[in-house]
Amino acid sequence: MPVDTERALAAAPRTTEIFWTPEDVQLYHLGIGAGVPATDPRELRYTLESRLHVLPSFATVAGGGPPGVIAALSMPGVDVDLARVLHGGQSLRVHRPLPVRAAATRTDRITAVHDKGKAAVMVLRSDAADADGPLWTAEAQVYVRGEGGWGGDRGPSAGAPEEPGAPDRTVERPVREDQALLYRLTGDLNPLHADPEFARRVGFDRPVLHGLCTYGMTLKAVVDTLLDGDVTRVRSWTARFAGVTYPGETLRIRMWRGDGAVRVAVGAVERGDAPVLTGATVEFTQG
Repeated sequence: MPVDTERALAAAPRTTEIFWTPEDVQLYHLGIGAGVPATDPRELRYTLESRLHVLPSFATVAGGGPPGVIAALSMPGVDVDLARVLHGGQSLRVHRPLPVRAAATRTDRITAVHDKGKAAVMVLRSDAADADGPLWTAEAQVYVRGEGGWGGDRGPSAGAPEEPGAPDRTVERPVREDQALLYRLTGDLNPLHADPEFARRVGFDRPVLHGLCTYGMTLKAVVDTLLDGDVTRVRSWTARFAGVTYPGETLRIRMWRGDGAVRVAVGAVERGDAPVLTGATVEFTQG
């Protein structure tokens, strides 16, 4: 089978030297919709180098190169057609605030391969550290259609969580028509997000927005709405990609604030709140 579970799990971790600059951080922030209005002091924290703070989800693109989903396809024991791959979910835990400029080391390894019957789900764990110590730990769930059914461990269930009543806050965020084209410049050049022919081959009417772009847009909305714009309060951010976002749509982001955590659900307004992100939680420190 194209996913050799034993080989993938036994492979030595892959270590990569990564670097980023304030310009990389600014490009990422623009790619997830920051900078509107352009002169708003709250937006300048994301776009102006003299005031720059790093949204933790920048970790998913830090250093450029292919994102976790595509990186997983080049790991030992994995030989899969990109057209059969979807990003199932993403988790991120930051160990301290991310610097605006850094040289770091990222270590990647496959930590699990689950048998979902009609698909396999690989978990790619990435740990990053610089000279001052650990920076973040991330996990990407890579859904590979048609690769299940070998009798392996099914892994955790991804059942839809119950809504905890009316949300504490609801905001809407427009997605630009060219949002995916801009976000691609952070390093994710998967043609699914730009090439209509490839998108149709995969089963979509047109190119879709990167799941990690929605992931970043949503975290920014939570930080700006419930955490006083303070990116350093974020400790972790986990979400399951339940559906796609199309460029030009509007995201409806519902938030339920608890003690040290915000539960989040995201839907596409123009398609009757069709689920985009579910099972989503931001853990934070009290201000």
